Amino acid sequence: MYVASAMTTPSRPSFRFAAFLALTVPLAAAGCDTSSDVQGPMPGRPRFDGTAALALVERQVAFGPRIPGSAGHADQLAWMRATLDSLADDVVVDSFTVVASASDTLHLTNLVARFRPAETRRILLLTHWDTRPVSDQAKEPERRQIPVPGANDGGSGTAVLMGLARLFHGQAPPMGIDLLFVDGEDFGPTVTDMFFGSQRYADQLPERGTPGRPVYGVLLDMVGDVDARFPVEGYSAQYARPVVNKVWGTARRLGYADAFPESAGGAVSDDHVPLIEVGLPTADVIDLSYGPGNAWWHTPEDTPDHVSAASLEMVGEVMAELIYSGG
Repeated sequence: MYVASAMTTPSRPSFRFAAFLALTVPLAAAGCDTSSDVQGPMPGRPRFDGTAALALVERQVAFGPRIPGSAGHADQLAWMRATLDSLADDVVVDSFTVVASASDTLHLTNLVARFRPAETRRILLLTHWDTRPVSDQAKEPERRQIPVPGANDGGSGTAVLMGLARLFHGQAPPMGIDLLFVDGEDFGPTVTDMFFGSQRYADQLPERGTPGRPVYGVLLDMVGDVDARFPVEGYSAQYARPVVNKVWGTARRLGYADAFPESAGGAVSDDHVPLIEVGLPTADVIDLSYGPGNAWWHTPEDTPDHVSAASLEMVGEVMAELIYSGG
């Protein structure tokens, strides 16, 4: 399942997950706050509701698989657009078409929910909302053609960002925020036909110094496991160290150091790679093991009963604290 990788500049990597590898550069370097004191949440900021986020996961799974071209995909898109239209200051709908390597024509849509769009200093939070067409990691060969339900892989990050949208609607963040929901991340079967939405966004990103370009990004992927644990992803550590310092330092201040260990995990091909390639430092908050021995990843067992409200709340709280404390 895991494929070893050298830590070189990412350029359309040929793997989805890489082997766990030790990075020799201490993560406390480069100006990281090394204080271990737990300070708690910033007074007056809104709190993230994990139970409500879990309900959003269940809502998504109830649409059915969110595979491009499916009814579930269309229903989820309509739901997200209506919900975000009611919460965000502006919603950008970017519909586009790609032809996959097996000649499948995919009609895809990225959504960007923008808060305080006139602000020049902006932070990007992103996730993918589509789901995988096949359960390629199922143990039983006869189950491998079943679409992945996508409760954690697709549903959890989307639920956290939708929950944050509600917070930002009720109490404006102190800077501009762009919530990016990318499509076509998980089509597959290989990375040749993945990350379409994040590549599309990266291709359209304004030049550095241009108003509207975020200063950094944070990707949320598979953040709902019951025993969620987020070691520092390898490419994030190498190419987005200041962002890593911000996110993992925030988790430590909130008392989540055990779930956000500042040691290195694996290097992962994910939606942050196209952004890093165009110079936008982006850290990937990802749990590399879903279920016992990663048994639920890309299988029919990726269901809401394997997603935890407490884990969603923890990640949502870290993101809320990061933003409301000034990013």
